[in-house]
Amino acid sequence: MRPATLGSRTRRHVLRWTALAYLLAILVGPLAMVFWRTFENGYDAAWSALTTPETVQAFKLTLLITAIAVPLNTVFGVVCALAIVRRDFPGKGLLNAFVDLPLALSPVVVGLSLFLLYGREGWFGGWLEEHDIQVLFALPAMVLATVFVSLPFVCREVVPTLREIGDEQEQAARTLGASGWQTLRRITLPAIRWAIVYGVVLTTARCLGEYGAVAVVSGRIQGQTETATLRVEERYDSFDVQGAYAISLVLALLAVLVLIAMTVFQRKEETA
Repeated sequence: MRPATLGSRTRRHVLRWTALAYLLAILVGPLAMVFWRTFENGYDAAWSALTTPETVQAFKLTLLITAIAVPLNTVFGVVCALAIVRRDFPGKGLLNAFVDLPLALSPVVVGLSLFLLYGREGWFGGWLEEHDIQVLFALPAMVLATVFVSLPFVCREVVPTLREIGDEQEQAARTLGASGWQTLRRITLPAIRWAIVYGVVLTTARCLGEYGAVAVVSGRIQGQTETATLRVEERYDSFDVQGAYAISLVLALLAVLVLIAMTVFQRKEETA
């Protein structure tokens, strides 16, 4: 074997094991510690921590917010991607930049901006108070915050796919007399379906793990406006460490399921 080839193979092995060691230290190690701390006092203690009424309600609220935010951002992401790739209009560049804003903006700033809009002294606060409509410290503000921080993912997955497939088939369908809706339903959506699914998976993961913006606008009322991530902090601050670790473990397992789903959908997209 030539020395140059041997040296190149050695470098590849060093880089591979370095990356693996880094992942073990940063990701697997903390997750293993959470798993161990959750069950160090037995399964019954962990189950009791997860089945308290406040914790169950926190998970229900998290799933409810996710169930509202994901469809909204899916529809917005597809429509926005079609507008960016398939249309020319004034302000197109501004729209393209706006989609990426949640990636650059701190979630805490998002929560504060909702206060400036819907708070008692905000732009819409007076009108909402006159009509007895509760936005802040209630479900609407939590949904708005979650929708904002998870907004880009579907759009950013669909845009490159639309550019890659081009619009020849869509033009052919319109030439043959298909309406815009028929073209969208029979040509465009089937062609971008895996990009949409991949974006939905990423959006779901972001919604489940959101903390900063929701923490600002929720009020953290136990049993009412406390999500799973907020519940982790509340249990830890209350010195219920095992309860905090148990909830964290469930959130970690959900993240692993999301990762598995991403891998499966990516393979299906490659073989489609």
